[in-house]
Amino acid sequence: QVQLVESGGGLVQPGGSLRLSCAASGSIASFNPMGWYRQAPGKERELVATIRVSIPNYADSVKGRFTISRDNTKNMVFLQMNSLKPEDTAVYYCYVETFVPSKRYWGQGTQVTVSS
Repeated sequence: QVQLVESGGGLVQPGGSLRLSCAASGSIASFNPMGWYRQAPGKERELVATIRVSIPNYADSVKGRFTISRDNTKNMVFLQMNSLKPEDTAVYYCYVETFVPSKRYWGQGTQVTVSS
C-alpha cells in the first residue's frame, strides 16, 4: 500500500511561482512513474506532468513554465510552477504507478489559486 501526501499549494498572483511537493510512503522505485494531475471546477482531471526514471513529460499548456523533478532517495516528487496564470487554478493531485500490483495511487490534492 502506498500513501501520498502533497504540500505547497496556496494563493499566488499571476506571474508568481509555487512549488508543490509530494511524499510517498512504501517502496517506490525510480522506474515507477510519478507525476501530477490537476482538476479545475467543472472540468475533467488533466495530466500536468509526469516523470519516469529521470525523463519528464509535460502537458503543452505548462511546457516552459513548470518543471517536474523527483528525489528517489526520499520517495518524493516536486512540481516547480513559474509564470503562473489564472487558468492554472485547480486542485493538484500527485500520483504514483506501481506494477506489482498494477495500480495508481493518488494524493488528497492541494489547492492552487492564481488570482490578483
